[in-house]
Amino acid sequence: MNIKEIREKSNSELLKDIDSLKEELFNLRFQQATGQLENPSRMKEIKKSIARIKTIITERELSEVK
Repeated sequence: MNIKEIREKSNSELLKDIDSLKEELFNLRFQQATGQLENPSRMKEIKKSIARIKTIITERELSEVK
């Protein structure tokens, strides 16, 4: 998910995306613990996507305060 796609979504959609990404990350961690993880780089991608979404939400909150 790139930054342009994230900025086009509303906050409620972004929060839903964070929940789904966290669930996917949990499943990948579980696969890693059991030795079944096929694509370890996917975990890094998900973490970065979560961070991007949280950054956009924070930017929006700070712009509302001003």
